[in-house]
Amino acid sequence: MTANTRVVVIGGGYSGVLAANRLTRRTDLAVTLVNPRPAFVDRIRLHQLAADTHGAVVDYADVLAPAVGLVVDTATRIDAAARTVELAAGDPLHYDHLVYAVGSSSAVAGVPGAAEFAHPLASLEEARALKRVLDAAPAAAPVTVVGGGPTGIEAAAELAEATGHPVTLACGGLLGPYLHPRGRRSVARRLAALGVTVLDGPGSRVTAVTDASVRLADGRELPSAVTVWAAGFSVPRLARDSGLSTDAEGRLLTDETYTSLDSPHIVATGDAAAPSGLPVRMSCQAAVQSGPQAADTVLARIEGRAPEPLTVMFAAQCISLGRRTGIFQIAHRNDVARGAHISGRAGGRIKEYICRGIVGQLSDEARRPGERRVRFGDGGHRERLLRQRSATEPVKG
Repeated sequence: MTANTRVVVIGGGYSGVLAANRLTRRTDLAVTLVNPRPAFVDRIRLHQLAADTHGAVVDYADVLAPAVGLVVDTATRIDAAARTVELAAGDPLHYDHLVYAVGSSSAVAGVPGAAEFAHPLASLEEARALKRVLDAAPAAAPVTVVGGGPTGIEAAAELAEATGHPVTLACGGLLGPYLHPRGRRSVARRLAALGVTVLDGPGSRVTAVTDASVRLADGRELPSAVTVWAAGFSVPRLARDSGLSTDAEGRLLTDETYTSLDSPHIVATGDAAAPSGLPVRMSCQAAVQSGPQAADTVLARIEGRAPEPLTVMFAAQCISLGRRTGIFQIAHRNDVARGAHISGRAGGRIKEYICRGIVGQLSDEARRPGERRVRFGDGGHRERLLRQRSATEPVKG
C-alpha cells in the first residue's frame, strides 16, 4: 500500500473514534472520520445533561488524533462496488477501506403517540430538547420514564434527585432485567429513597402516550406532563439502504473479524455490527473493545495478514443512581450477572471513575495509537454461542 491508502470511518462515537485513532499507527494512511456533529458526544452522560447535572460534549481536539481528518456531514449511502461514501452536503468520499461505526438511536416506533409526545434520550439533540421541556415544566409536573433498563433507571434517578419532579419509572417488565436479584433489590431501594415510583411486571408495558398521560398494558392511565422514552435502541438504516447484508434490525452482517459479508473492504464495529448474526450487547463497554479490534482488522488486511476473530468480554454492568450513588453489578465473562455487586457511594464512585476513564481511553489512543491492550476477552463465550447455534440449525441437503 502507498501513502494514498484511504480509510473512511463513518461515525464519531466511542467505537468510531477509537478505530480512527488506532488506525493512525500507520503514518501512510489517510484516515477520515465522518460525523454529523463537530464535537464528540459522551453518550453515557446524556441523562445527566438532560437533568443539568453534567455536560456530555467533548471537543474532538481532546479525543481525536491530529492525523485524523474530520468531515462534519452525514453519510447517506455506501457504494461498495465503487468504494465511495455519499454525503448529505459534501462531495462523495472515496475509500480503500471503510469502518462502519454508525452506532444506534432511539426506538420509539410501534407505540401510539410515542413518536409525537415522548422524549427520547439517545442523542445529544434529544437530551437537549428534553432539558428544555423539563426546564419549562412546573415543579410539580409528573414525569414518566419508560424503560427499566440502565438508561431508564439512570434517567429516573437523575431526574428525581436533580429536578424535584415526581418521577414514575414504567419498566415494561423487570426492573433492570440484566441485574442479579440482589442487585435489583438494591436498585429498587435506592430508587424508592429518591422518591421514584417503580412500576414493573408485564402490566407496566406502555401501550400509548398522549401529551398528558401514558397508558399501560393493564389498563392504568398515568398522568405524565413529560414522558421520557428509554425503552430500547434501533440502528440507522444506512447499511440496509445501501444494499448491504443486514440482520432483521438493520445491523451490518459480518464474520467474526467484523468484516462485511459483502466486501472485504468494509469492517463494522459497535452497536450497528452483527458478527455471524450474533450481535454483541449494545453498550459502551462493547464499543470500546470492538472499535480497536475493527481497526486491527483493517490494518491486518492492509498488511496482508489474516485478521483475528473478535474477543469481547463483559466484566460488569454499572448504573448511576443520581450523582452520589450507583451499582456495579459484577458479571461472569459470558455476560451473566453474578450474585455480587457494589452499591451505594462506592458504586457511584466506580461509575464516575469509569465514565471519566472512557474519555481518557479515547485521548490515550489518540496520543499513543496501538499501545492500549484491547484483547482481554478469551473468545470462549463467542465460540460457545456459535457452537450452540450450529447445533440447533437444521441439517441441509
